[in-house]
Amino acid sequence: MKILFIILALLIFCPAHSAIAAMPPLLPMEDFFRNAESAAYSISPDGTRLAFVRPWEHRMNVYVREISTGDEKRITSATERDIAGFFWKGSDKIVYVQDFGGDENFHVYITDIKGSYVKDLTPFEKVRAGVLDDLEDDPKHMLIEMNNRNPEVFDVYRCDIETGELKQVAENPGNIIGWLTDHDGKLRAAIQTDGVNASFLYRTTESEDFRNLITTNFKETFEPVLFAYDNKLMYVVSNLSQDKTAFYTFDPEANKTLDLVFVHDEVDAGSILHSKKRKLITGVTFTTDKRNYKFFDSDREDLQKTIDSFFPNYEAVVVDMDDDERRVIVRTYSDRTRGTYYLFDRKDNSMSKLADLSTWLKEEQMAPMKPLTFKSRDGLTIHGYLTLPLGVASKDLPLVVIPHGGPSARDTWGFDSVAQFLANRGIAVLQVNFRGSTGYGKAFWQAGFKQWGRKMQDDVTDGVLWTVEQGIADRTRLAIFGGSYGGYAALAGATFTPDLYACAVSYVGPSNIFTLLETIPPYWEPFREMEYEEIGDPVKDKELLTEISPLFHADKIKIPLFVAQGANDPRVNKAESDQIVEAVRKAGKDVIYMVKENEGHGFHNEENRFDFFRQMEEFFKKHLGSR
Repeated sequence: MKILFIILALLIFCPAHSAIAAMPPLLPMEDFFRNAESAAYSISPDGTRLAFVRPWEHRMNVYVREISTGDEKRITSATERDIAGFFWKGSDKIVYVQDFGGDENFHVYITDIKGSYVKDLTPFEKVRAGVLDDLEDDPKHMLIEMNNRNPEVFDVYRCDIETGELKQVAENPGNIIGWLTDHDGKLRAAIQTDGVNASFLYRTTESEDFRNLITTNFKETFEPVLFAYDNKLMYVVSNLSQDKTAFYTFDPEANKTLDLVFVHDEVDAGSILHSKKRKLITGVTFTTDKRNYKFFDSDREDLQKTIDSFFPNYEAVVVDMDDDERRVIVRTYSDRTRGTYYLFDRKDNSMSKLADLSTWLKEEQMAPMKPLTFKSRDGLTIHGYLTLPLGVASKDLPLVVIPHGGPSARDTWGFDSVAQFLANRGIAVLQVNFRGSTGYGKAFWQAGFKQWGRKMQDDVTDGVLWTVEQGIADRTRLAIFGGSYGGYAALAGATFTPDLYACAVSYVGPSNIFTLLETIPPYWEPFREMEYEEIGDPVKDKELLTEISPLFHADKIKIPLFVAQGANDPRVNKAESDQIVEAVRKAGKDVIYMVKENEGHGFHNEENRFDFFRQMEEFFKKHLGSR
């Protein structure tokens, strides 16, 4: 089974004459971006212990707590970087991953629940590793994938967790981009690519060669998700001959799609819920404005109803269970609170609180996040979210639009630290799921192909203008801020709509599409042709990429600009920020440039987040007149 690391419509506005609630106090910037008190709770398979992360020396480290006594112990001692993710290996060991200065070359470590030793299971330089299957029924081994042999592709190894011995069980021929095991930990399926076409490979036993079952263009989806518990049938996600992805059962031996499991008219299918104990699929998730469920199992549906009855005003998500499915970890959250972890005991129907993520943030002082829709200039329906500051009329406000990263991703409803921070400063925050975002079907996603800086940017612009037309935003106090692709969008906004924004903030954002594509990480190489299809080919689409690269139009930037970059970023090389800063300064314009030498694609160390948002606060205060 694939291991997922535990990681860390129309609005109703208050008219100006309506009674306005008191404005909340100006809260310290640090309160929005501090590490959580504790987070990422997970229960041991035998249901006797909890593992979680908590700050120690300003870094998130793993702790283990005995449920019966409450005794707890820190078992990791990270001081340079947070523990990036962890999971239980049996009920007496913890596996965790950590990179170095943000380089994303993750190593896999193991320790026991006493923290009496730490073993690096992948002690290789400039190698990225991860756990493919924890082999939960094999106490001595795991399946690890890493690019040690070839930096461009990931081979699979059986790892002896006691000795650290690694035995290769599958060599990547150079075109495999994903592996899948069955419930016995056997490597039975894979996805390969020729650059633009994806093939679903399958074998009945590990002694056989893989055979190709189906090949599709990358613009369409047909992918294995999970083996059924008989290890014969499979569950696949597909949007062949339809717009939205759906779940189906699939017979790989007959190479035949069988029954429709779930499809939604408006959005793509999300994830599959299943029970190891009872060996069945219990439901699926999907996201419209908020997270939703469709249950196929009365036991799992009853569990959700019971949990929801404890928290009628919050979203409540099951994040983990013990093997007996008696003890359940629940996390609650909303748009106004990061939330709380609870331990639910199904036997005695008791709900006990484990921890609040951020006790220092008071729910009543946070601003609601409201879903919205608007029409783009070419008639496309665009979804998004608007967060309005409390205590002031929703009229003529300073506004910051935050395009998401990816861009093949989407914003969702829930607590957003940046949105809440800005709202507390009296700023309205707009988040737009522009064309090219995922979750709304393949037509909407493909509508973003080769539209960086063009129609994708127009959608962001149209959202901003919509808030102005509604009277919410002050036309003279608009800003754009984003990270990764959102950082590109911020630069594009400053470059291609120079009269719209008062200022812009680019956070690890690319400025030159040519050099962005030249410097992708080696393990992204199999996706290069797909990137050319989605963004543009440096040779065939040279004119397009020149047109949409802010670097070549830096002389048009006339608004104040703030650029932030991690020196070790493997995705958006530091040169992307260096280039635009140099060009803007050469054009005689001032730009603030922040570089963190111990960071990569985003600032993960707490003190670096503080520096960045402290500077951004001053920047917006000066140029937007924010609180």
